[in-house]
Amino acid sequence: MNSAIVKYYRRVEAVDSLLCVGLDSQFDRLPPRFQADPHPQFAFNRWIIDQTYPYVSAYKPNMAFYEARGAAGLTDLALTMAYLRDAHPDILTICDAKRADIGSTNEGYVTAIFDRLGFDAVTLNPYLGREALMPFLERADRGCIILCRTSNPGAGELQDRLVDGRPLWQIVAEQVRDSWNTHGNCMLVAGATYPDELARIRALVGAMPLLVPGVGTQGGEVAATVRAGLAPDGRGLIINASRAVIFDSDPAAAARALRDAIREAVSACR
Repeated sequence: MNSAIVKYYRRVEAVDSLLCVGLDSQFDRLPPRFQADPHPQFAFNRWIIDQTYPYVSAYKPNMAFYEARGAAGLTDLALTMAYLRDAHPDILTICDAKRADIGSTNEGYVTAIFDRLGFDAVTLNPYLGREALMPFLERADRGCIILCRTSNPGAGELQDRLVDGRPLWQIVAEQVRDSWNTHGNCMLVAGATYPDELARIRALVGAMPLLVPGVGTQGGEVAATVRAGLAPDGRGLIINASRAVIFDSDPAAAARALRDAIREAVSACR
């Protein structure tokens, strides 16, 4: 088990939480008091982190909302990462970037995401294959979270296409399990909005950790997610909520309530 996964599970055990909060800090949705700050996204993120950290085991900034503001947004992201390293070094950090390109380009992404920004893990698109993703996969000290069965409504357009009688998402899961996870640093994205497929992915990959988006605003249900995705060892899930927490009028209460709901669902499965 690689160091990013170990870090996550240590935090899970310390705070009894499988919750990940997505820092999808879209500028035009920030409260006015943060928009007026010299570093608006960082100021908002710091406030969210201070409100929610007792209840979470991971944070997941989405690169799109920072890249949209150019250099200013990337500065705010770097400040956010520095704050997390200093104040909460035990909490897993996931770069939601869904990177995919040829190997030489991915070498640049690896440097930016892991070495410059300091993320523990990153989401990756498998479409270009193992060879292209090798710069990420060879980083045995970091986590590689491969898109498998995503939570968006149109996911099935390609992911459900049959190849030799199996849906494409199943082939991705099997490839990661059998060929890509040589350093034990791979995880999969499996959406809460498709619990049947989530259960099938769990059966295919054993205890491999699954990042599960789609709980909350997208309509995924906590109890169904936990029943479908919990690993045999009672772990194996990184359950993400973004807008449902960070744009709630009381983010601390929202995070605590979701953490508690996940706890109850896990207890019901034991």
